[in-house]
Amino acid sequence: MTGKPNEFLRPTPFIDADAPTIAAWAREHAAGAADTRDAAVKLYYAVRDGFRYDPYRVDLSVAGLRASATLANGYGWCVSKAVLLAAGCRALEIPARLGFADVRNHLSTERLRTQMKTDLFAWHGYTSIEIDGRWVKATPAFNLQLCEKFQLRPLEFDGREDSIYHPFDLAGNRHMEYVTERGEFADVPIDAMRETFAVMYPYLETLERADFEADVARET
Repeated sequence: MTGKPNEFLRPTPFIDADAPTIAAWAREHAAGAADTRDAAVKLYYAVRDGFRYDPYRVDLSVAGLRASATLANGYGWCVSKAVLLAAGCRALEIPARLGFADVRNHLSTERLRTQMKTDLFAWHGYTSIEIDGRWVKATPAFNLQLCEKFQLRPLEFDGREDSIYHPFDLAGNRHMEYVTERGEFADVPIDAMRETFAVMYPYLETLERADFEADVARET
């Protein structure tokens, strides 16, 4: 798993792939990998299921979105989990970048819809990983337990095909609609994200720090 000196391998303020905790975590979960693809797949599942999804704790600070912070917290939202996966890949010299899209999420909690006042989620994050000369999308946000509660097909990743959200859940209801592609970046485009969030979600900073999993359990 040798790398090449480019911007998608370097540590950044958010993707702190050089942090000792990130390097150790990546090596542990990629142990025994047969090749780069296998290592990336192992990291994907380590992020998807090892860190619970929690959209009630969106933090747009550098300290809050840093990969090593998510590693320490044990939870994250779509962007912070994508950052962690990118950091793990870069720690193993696998080129990775961050991709973003605006999505219409038809399966959120009543509390989240009420406080955000919309079902349009701007700057939904995923990880784009270079494997065998191709960039492949990986979305590790929703952990397996959450998918089971929401009756969603969990997103699998094989390192060959893009892994993005299904448009429908297992019952045939609308789940995720990709509205606008915002592109892929070497690091979190934090200024643009903050500007968008300030306009679209002015009440975000007052979002109640409730128990997301308890809300999901109650509503499902």
